[in-house]
This record gives sequence, structure tokens and C-alpha cells, in this order.
Amino acid sequence: MDRIRIYNGMPAKELGNEGWHKPWSGGNGGECVEAMRLGDGRIALRQSTDPDGPALIYTHREMVSFIEGAKAGHADFLLSAAPCRLTERRTA
Repeated sequence: MDRIRIYNGMPAKELGNEGWHKPWSGGNGGECVEAMRLGDGRIALRQSTDPDGPALIYTHREMVSFIEGAKAGHADFLLSAAPCRLTERRTA
């Protein structure tokens, strides 16, 4: 891969098509998170249904903290809570 500026929210397509993995794929109809380890140790995540959309870039330590926290149950609220409803803001 040519040397590019890697930043949070960049178009995932700029990271190329090779190296993306679906470690959390399951019986969800193909809608899953894809992950790529970058050359500097950071990790890029993208939505599999929008491979040209934004890539979220995390440091190795951030991913370790998230995965360890999820394993310990600290992210269970993401699965058990009712979906958050966005309310429409009314203007006068």
C-alpha cells in the first residue's frame, strides 16, 4: 500500500480491499464489522455493508481495552438495553 495519511473517519476504500477480516461474522445476513490490522499496529474497523464508507481507526491499546471490557461484561448494556430513539428537534 502506498504511503497514505491514515485518520479516523477516512474512506475505508483508501485502505484497499486486501487485509479486511470478518472476525464477528455470524448468522446476521452478512451485516457485520470488518477489521484490518494496519502496518503501525493500529486497527481499522468498517461496516461490511458499506465497504466504501468511513473507517474507524483505533490504537492497539484502545482495542485491547474494548475487547477485555466486552469479555468482562462491561459492554452488555449495548445488547440488553432498548434501542435509543432519536428525537426530532423542532424549531420555532
